[in-house]
Amino acid sequence: MIFRQLFEPESGTYTYLIGCRDSGLAVLIDPVCEMVDRDLSVLQQLGLTLTYTLETHIHADHVTSACRLRSLTGCKIAYPEMDGLACADIAVNEMNPLSVGSLILRPLFTPGHTDAHHSYLIDRPDASRVFTGDALLIDGCGRTDFQNGDAGTLYRSIHEKLFTLPDDTLVYPAHDYKHRHVTTVAQERERNPRVGGGKTLEQFIEIMANLDLPYPKQIDVAVPANRLCGDCRDEDTAARDPSCRALQG
Repeated sequence: MIFRQLFEPESGTYTYLIGCRDSGLAVLIDPVCEMVDRDLSVLQQLGLTLTYTLETHIHADHVTSACRLRSLTGCKIAYPEMDGLACADIAVNEMNPLSVGSLILRPLFTPGHTDAHHSYLIDRPDASRVFTGDALLIDGCGRTDFQNGDAGTLYRSIHEKLFTLPDDTLVYPAHDYKHRHVTTVAQERERNPRVGGGKTLEQFIEIMANLDLPYPKQIDVAVPANRLCGDCRDEDTAARDPSCRALQG
């Protein structure tokens, strides 16, 4: 397996490139609009063909590059089926793993940050990796105060889906703001200050209710654009335009 963790500093977003060595096929998880050129360059350097973009959820802090990458590469766009997006080519759910060459990405339904949020698990002999989006972060978790979020639902998703994975499963979140790259299920189960260390459901709900976080500065642009897979309504035009249309209007 070919693996790269790529970072966009403005939104603190990690994009994950996963490639199959045998087939030369690849998927980008949670790609960011402004980083299209970087992502295409990495694909070219590694000799990979982009087969899918794959989203963990409809993001509120950045615009996806899904439709622009589809225009430029011919890849397919995959979103959680529950989002019901007409712009998506593939609707993922727990019953339908996503194959990229010989690699299998198993969707895990992990709602709570948003109501359709999914994580993605890859089991490999060398290491199991779970890409947790905004459900589980390093020493944290995604907020639950917008996009049909719910603290109790997120608590159950983390404890019943993510914390039940093997201790040494590597956890790769969609964001980190302190230059951390990876954690493990055991570490987050034991010491995550919001949801680990034996925190009860009631304690977690109280913690989440008192975060007092600011209104996301990109949400009013990002959510509508991401419901259109990046808002490339005219994909031929978008393919010729080096800027991101969703951030222009």
